[in-house]
Amino acid sequence: MDAKKFSLPPERGYDQAYALSYQMASERLAETANVPELCRSAAVECGPSDEGWLILLPYLGGRYRVRCPEVEILAVEGPAPTPRDKLIMLHYLVTAKGTPPTGRPVTFRELPEGNVYFPTFNQRAVRPVMDRFGKDPEQLLKAAGAMAGRRVEQGDVAVTIDALPRVPVTFVVWRGDEELPPQGNILFDANVTDYLPTEDITVLCETIAWRLVRSAA
Repeated sequence: MDAKKFSLPPERGYDQAYALSYQMASERLAETANVPELCRSAAVECGPSDEGWLILLPYLGGRYRVRCPEVEILAVEGPAPTPRDKLIMLHYLVTAKGTPPTGRPVTFRELPEGNVYFPTFNQRAVRPVMDRFGKDPEQLLKAAGAMAGRRVEQGDVAVTIDALPRVPVTFVVWRGDEELPPQGNILFDANVTDYLPTEDITVLCETIAWRLVRSAA
């Protein structure tokens, strides 16, 4: 489906910007004429309710109920969603185009404006994972279990987490040696920006990274 371009608000002045972004995304969802079609594009379940529609949205190993047109997001299984979690969920629903996976992994730098955002992305999403798991990457597999992560064949250790139904995120770690420090990367399917804008992907990966770090702790 066609959708307006959405992005997450910056950290500075976040409360006011969040409220505006959330309102815009909520209005977009509430104005959707064909909710079942939207849900097919996003690969989520939905059904009618007395108030309108209920959407069941998997997110980071949990499940969340999204009500519309009076938008409300509540946890069914998993932690209570933060404001940024809620905004990512709404952006996913209203942005999803329903394009199939390409099977072609891409790095963050290959996304639209990825080079511009990469220093922030690296600091907020890659660095915490490398600091915690670079010397013991096997622990990454255990930490990812809380988000239903699965091991994949990349690097020395890699795990894919289905952040949203059509947004797999793969964390890859290469062990260091006497000459080189540990290295890491995050990979996506090439269709990822058919489901989330680049700014949202940064925040989503940061959220996953710190969940991994806290889980290992």
